[in-house]
Amino acid sequence: MKKKFLEINDVNFQIGGKTKVKNTSFYIENEGETLCILGPSGIGKTTILRTIAGLEKVNKGTIKLNGKLLSSKEKHIEPEHRNISLSFQDNSLFPHYTVEKNISLGAERNKSTKRKKLSFKEIINLLDISKILKKYPHEISAGEAQRASLARALLTQPDLLLLDEPLSNVDQSFKEEIQERLKKILSKLKITTIIVTHDSYEAFYLGNKCAIILNGHLNQFDDPYNVYHFPNSIEVVNFLNRGILIPAKVTGENSLENDDLGLIQGKFIKHYPKGSKVQLLLQPEDLEHDDNSNLKLEVVDRKFRGTNFIYTLKTLSEKYIPVLVNTHHHEIHEINDKFGIKRPIRLEHIVCF
Repeated sequence: MKKKFLEINDVNFQIGGKTKVKNTSFYIENEGETLCILGPSGIGKTTILRTIAGLEKVNKGTIKLNGKLLSSKEKHIEPEHRNISLSFQDNSLFPHYTVEKNISLGAERNKSTKRKKLSFKEIINLLDISKILKKYPHEISAGEAQRASLARALLTQPDLLLLDEPLSNVDQSFKEEIQERLKKILSKLKITTIIVTHDSYEAFYLGNKCAIILNGHLNQFDDPYNVYHFPNSIEVVNFLNRGILIPAKVTGENSLENDDLGLIQGKFIKHYPKGSKVQLLLQPEDLEHDDNSNLKLEVVDRKFRGTNFIYTLKTLSEKYIPVLVNTHHHEIHEINDKFGIKRPIRLEHIVCF
């Protein structure tokens, strides 16, 4: 069996003697891949990074990097001997150094690496921080400080790069561009990376795999497509907040019924006997708009998202269903308008709980 580049096996992640995340196992298959860890604030995501970096010890399970045992109950490799770089969410720049000097410290660490390198200038340009190089940390914004810390971490060229909310302070208008640049850098340098974030869209874009941490446990570990389309629990659905659960009754091998929407057809992800009462997951892209349909729901909210609108529709039983519509649609519906839903309703896959 091919060994995995990073293996976390049945680890309790703890800090100050308190366990934050229990019995946790996940992996990074190949060098150069990115894993994104999602979860609410305070759940233990940063503790996971600190433990992998060697700043916290484990009392259960093992951590292996490229086949080498880094942590177990019996063994602990110190951080300085792991060749792992950890960039914290908070500004970690040295206040008495200029931004340029801070970043150059990363370049000094990578002199012995055999991995493909990007030059200091290339990373500065990719992260758009050339204008702040001569400034001191107190003279720049929080977002600029994050990008400078990220540049320093990238220049170390570690075996494993750990990023704690690396773009949380970056202006929203600039964030997508920086995400694209970061993805390009990681791909070009083939740096294996773990990114902690609370932004699911960021995780879905940057990650080859996603791990969702909820209530002290790893709830789901899968590729981004499956995490979004096939959440494995109601807790994951609620955390992602990308749809609604409505009551339904299974009527056949590929069908169920809801009192408000009627017949719904599609392929079940999990088998349920006929007559089963379930909670059906409806996501914004599942329902189609049709002005000529006899199934009409009341518009109670409309959010403009540039390329699309997300309408919130109220059913007769007062369930609130999100529906995504392209902004080029010829008719824009106002609040209290009646909004038609195409029938019969056909879903690509049916996810129930």
